[in-house]
Amino acid sequence: MDNIIYGKNSVLEALISGEREINKILISKNLHSDAKLNKIKELAHKNGVVYQFVAKEKFQDYAEYNHQGVIAQISPIQYTDLDDFLGKSYNNASLVILDGVEDPHNLGAIIRTCVCAGVSGIIIPSRRNVLVNSIVEKTSAGAINHIPVIKVNSLVSAVQKLKNQDWWIIATDASAKDNYYNIDYCNMNSAIIMGAEHAGVSKSLLKLSDFIVKIPMMNDFNSLNVSNALSAIIFETIRQKLNNIKK
Repeated sequence: MDNIIYGKNSVLEALISGEREINKILISKNLHSDAKLNKIKELAHKNGVVYQFVAKEKFQDYAEYNHQGVIAQISPIQYTDLDDFLGKSYNNASLVILDGVEDPHNLGAIIRTCVCAGVSGIIIPSRRNVLVNSIVEKTSAGAINHIPVIKVNSLVSAVQKLKNQDWWIIATDASAKDNYYNIDYCNMNSAIIMGAEHAGVSKSLLKLSDFIVKIPMMNDFNSLNVSNALSAIIFETIRQKLNNIKK
């Protein structure tokens, strides 16, 4: 299994070297603290790597490995730093921000759509959102290699940084007054926030948004897949921009 590093020594060395992009570290709740485990937690915290104490059942899929109760889940890509991303110049560009998308197939499909639509980058949180793994990579059909994926510890802080750099924030919410096609996406850098099907975009991000839009539904069955919903919105931005060029 090439998407994990297992065992205290191996995980500790990966943290020290910094050569591997770690999504998350799983630590067994039954594991007793010692110097190595404390060092793993210390370095993880220092490097912004999430570590989580989990029940032993979580390790069943790794039973054949001598994991010693410690497993690091590895990303197949190198994440982009938000400050590095914002250090470049953008004109009429688009970003996608994902708030609570948990299905790796959805993330893979979203990445594929974003690359096809010329989106400049995708922002995901380090917690409560699926990170880039082998399933995401496969579902994206290679698109993951053609777009920056930015992992942040706080979406609120990330959105505030974007606003300070003159990005317009557009959140999606089923109860919004405006439909997604009523917004003029031309002549601005825009970041579109998509939430999970079951929870939607968080209230803290809705408050920071410049626009809140919805996709109108013909009946009460309001359960459009998040990747399909994004496709509708992102290609509306392309339609508007292409029409604007022709004028």
